[in-house]
Amino acid sequence: MSAERRRGLTRTRLLRKWLLVGLIRLGAMPIERSNVPGLAQPPGYMHLATVSEARLVYIAGQVPLNERGELVGRGDAIAQVRQCLRNLAACLVAAGATPGDVVRTTVYVAAQERAVLERVWQALLDSELWAVVRTPATLLGVRHLGYEGQLVEIECTAALPLDQLGQDPG
Repeated sequence: MSAERRRGLTRTRLLRKWLLVGLIRLGAMPIERSNVPGLAQPPGYMHLATVSEARLVYIAGQVPLNERGELVGRGDAIAQVRQCLRNLAACLVAAGATPGDVVRTTVYVAAQERAVLERVWQALLDSELWAVVRTPATLLGVRHLGYEGQLVEIECTAALPLDQLGQDPG
């Protein structure tokens, strides 16, 4: 089976899991995202998100390492974005969350040129997980990240509904 076919099957499985998570939730938990009048329109994200009656899930910065701990995409920020998003998707599924449950995202990019940050941001907006950056988000250019050759890291916070008694479902 080709690598492209395997990626397609993985994406399909993730989408099915996210749909299932959304369908089996017992209560609605409103996440309200908005921009603030009088502030400049942000490029693809929102100024703020408010959540009530929720369990928060903090996802550590996801790095471009594969399941064997090997750096993916040495020298290629876009390949590293894709690996970070694969890792982030796995964390969301493990927490019973979807990209739409994300209420805060921070993206770190080790780059000398602003154009690299712009390409990373566009790759995020164009990805299947675009919802993780359509919430309050911050894109930071940094000098170094934790692993040798690492160019990208993505962390986020998600909010999941509580059941009717105010307890974590399950």
